[in-house]
Amino acid sequence: MATDADLTSDVTHVPPVAETKAQAPGLSALLGQMVPAGGTPEAEAAVHWAEIAGRLHSMWTDFQVEQLGKATEKAPQFADPMKWIATAESVLRQLPFTNPEVQHKLWNDGLALANSVFGQFGLGPRGQEGAPVGPADELQLPRSDRRFADPEWRRQPFFAFLHQAYLMMGEQMLSMADAVEGLEPARKAQLVFATRAMVDALSPANFPLTNPVALGRAAETKGESLVRGFENMLDDMRKGQLTHTRPGAFVLGENIAVTPGKVVFETPLYQLIQYTPTTDRVLGTPLLIFPPWINRFYILDLNAKKSFVRWAVEQGITVFMVSWKSADASMAELVWDDYIAAQIEAIDAVRARLDVPAVHTIGYCVAGTTLAATLAVLARHGEEAKVASATFFTAQVDFEEAGDLKHFIDDTQIETVGHLSPEGYLDGRYLAATFNILRGNDLIWSYVENNYLKGEEYPAFDLLHWNGDVTNLPARWHRDYLRDLYRDNRLVVADSLQAGGTAIDLRRISTPTYIQAGREDHIAPASSVWKLTRYLSGPQTFVLAGSGHIAGVVNPPSSGKYQYWTNEGGPETLEDFIAGATEHPGSWWPHWAAWLRARDDAEVPARGKRRPGGRGDTVIEDAPGRYVAAR
Repeated sequence: MATDADLTSDVTHVPPVAETKAQAPGLSALLGQMVPAGGTPEAEAAVHWAEIAGRLHSMWTDFQVEQLGKATEKAPQFADPMKWIATAESVLRQLPFTNPEVQHKLWNDGLALANSVFGQFGLGPRGQEGAPVGPADELQLPRSDRRFADPEWRRQPFFAFLHQAYLMMGEQMLSMADAVEGLEPARKAQLVFATRAMVDALSPANFPLTNPVALGRAAETKGESLVRGFENMLDDMRKGQLTHTRPGAFVLGENIAVTPGKVVFETPLYQLIQYTPTTDRVLGTPLLIFPPWINRFYILDLNAKKSFVRWAVEQGITVFMVSWKSADASMAELVWDDYIAAQIEAIDAVRARLDVPAVHTIGYCVAGTTLAATLAVLARHGEEAKVASATFFTAQVDFEEAGDLKHFIDDTQIETVGHLSPEGYLDGRYLAATFNILRGNDLIWSYVENNYLKGEEYPAFDLLHWNGDVTNLPARWHRDYLRDLYRDNRLVVADSLQAGGTAIDLRRISTPTYIQAGREDHIAPASSVWKLTRYLSGPQTFVLAGSGHIAGVVNPPSSGKYQYWTNEGGPETLEDFIAGATEHPGSWWPHWAAWLRARDDAEVPARGKRRPGGRGDTVIEDAPGRYVAAR
């Protein structure tokens, strides 16, 4: 899940590279800048570069020897070049490059671009040869992109033309993909997505010899940036996962997932955390949160300022959190039924612990999808009164418009899950890579440039740490989920699916619901989340939040960021909702809290088992518990 553009839009600010005053260096200029005072420049530079090359070669040799010693270990091979070459060839074969009209347009556009760019450097009809007409920032280039914002991309004609030609070609390729005819809509969407991913991967910013900022950093550091970057790359290859944050910067229970509480119940599948109240009185009906098991629960408890859990506790709500166990071989046979049964079990555990008739619930993403199925099962058994309300964070039940993730769902890819899961569980690193690809420039290529090519230090950022803290999934459940929900969309077909022998019909759900969607959500698009309103028969409140799958949810009132929209007019479609919506600045959390209290605002003293771990209350361990730390 995790990983969407809003992960980086606000906070992924890597320290900027110090600009070199020289022109963006070619190799000879780079060598010249590295020469110590005195001596023969060419010889001195050659010796130094030979030392750098030797260090890189030694590191690579050591890595290869190390990997030979671990040949039996199973690790994701995300960097297999043959896979990428095969994918690129498949995409290129479907684009009409051999069409004479296309070739003619590419030729003419390329000539026009060359004349425009090189002319401003005096290599055309204007100015002195080799001299820019004006400062690099004043070049009139037809295309802009934040990947090429550094002035070094405009200081020399080669790099100026290179990145402009790349942007032009990217536009042309995406236009070709979009114009391909004769494909089914799903295949057409896959082609467009694959073309965009390939174009992003081929950016000149991603390669050391075509990135003037990386070359400048190499000159500035006398090659040490290349060594640091190579070390970063080898470290990621060892662990089979791209690093986004500084290793060791965050420790569970110390500077993330720190809201005080106790683990009060556990099964082989999950632990149940109860958080310690901070008010003398609390709502009588407690809140039980189901986070997605494809990520760690502490996305809702990152730190004191961002924590939804801490904020809810401060509102006088008794909060329980399910912490799912990362799958291992013992969980190979688990299916969706087991997660639905676990949600019902957790509901009953909270009810029994506090001796209350019902609980409020929250389901985030896939856990929200499962919560809908859980409510349908309870309704079928006449037990819907166990849940006083249900809140859905960016959750889908109708997967017809499920966004970019659908590009990864077809028969071949579902079958591949089995091959990747010989021990019965899917390594979470595969899923993390999939989500990263959805926003490749933000979550892959910017880190390749900054941390591999330029050798920069990783930032210390809790949200990106969480994004990389992967969990494993039971392979059988994962295949069923992709097939039955994403591919076949069976959840919205009454009685098409069963859980524990009980047929699921979402239209039986009469529980009051609060449905939150993110305006820029690419994992669970707002148009897809909206469809939940079509299937529930109880009272509903729909809220559209600014930003996406993560920042749209984790948006505390204290941040003063984004906004949300409401519409009390009973709109029939999302378009109608938006057209008649009222915009509210800031976080939607207070709106939700007011809605929750409107269900039942009766309060009780915060004593007895409302304070976990008190006298006479046997608990298992302190929050955040063992399961969240298991890899």
